Amino acid sequence: MKTNQTLSSTTPVGIPAPAGAPPALVLPARPEPLLLQPSNTALIVVDMQNAYASLGGYVDSAGFDISGAQGTIASIARCIDAARQAGVLVVFLQNGWDAQYVEAGGPGSPNWYKSNALKTMRARPELAGKFLAKGGWDYELIEALQPAAGDIVVPKTRYSGFFNSQLDSTLRARGIRNLAFTGIATNVCVESTLRDAFHLEYFAVLLEEATHQLGAAEIQQGVVYNVQTFFGWVASADAFCATLAG
Repeated sequence: MKTNQTLSSTTPVGIPAPAGAPPALVLPARPEPLLLQPSNTALIVVDMQNAYASLGGYVDSAGFDISGAQGTIASIARCIDAARQAGVLVVFLQNGWDAQYVEAGGPGSPNWYKSNALKTMRARPELAGKFLAKGGWDYELIEALQPAAGDIVVPKTRYSGFFNSQLDSTLRARGIRNLAFTGIATNVCVESTLRDAFHLEYFAVLLEEATHQLGAAEIQQGVVYNVQTFFGWVASADAFCATLAG
């Protein structure tokens, strides 16, 4: 009988510490523990903007339920604090376009038709120019999750943080090989960026309760299955914070 179960192991995987360095930390994760070192790890905070996590933002206005965002924000905040204290790089991704929406692609781009922000503004002309425009409230990172000294903010114009951005070069220049993912939406920008991370040879771990999906709860579980089976690892925010704290 076929069970569709993810193959698992108790043997840690990942990049071992270089000779003479302290041993790598071991993060309890699925489908096997993952080796982490603060010096080669970055915490990726995906699109925690008013657009996605605040009432009156694009996602709320477009009819998606954001009631679970507050719990996600608290989990992300704990992960950010733990990362900063451990010397782990914190990278905020910020999604959106110029005020004239040139970066959105126009009618020749599939993004023009699939972006719910753009579709909502076309359907409701009174909202034109309101969503995800750089310099506007909707584009801003939420007040509860603001960058600090030493953090990096990387703008992006599509779901994946790696597409047409400085993310890959920013990480490689700092010797980063492990990425811990938090943010919104698990099934859109988080998963898109994590999949690209896999193809770019990063070890990516999804911090499960520090992410939130757009859509029904089972969508979150579908992403978790995809990540732990095909593209990376899944761990809890508590495990990540405890591992970094030693």
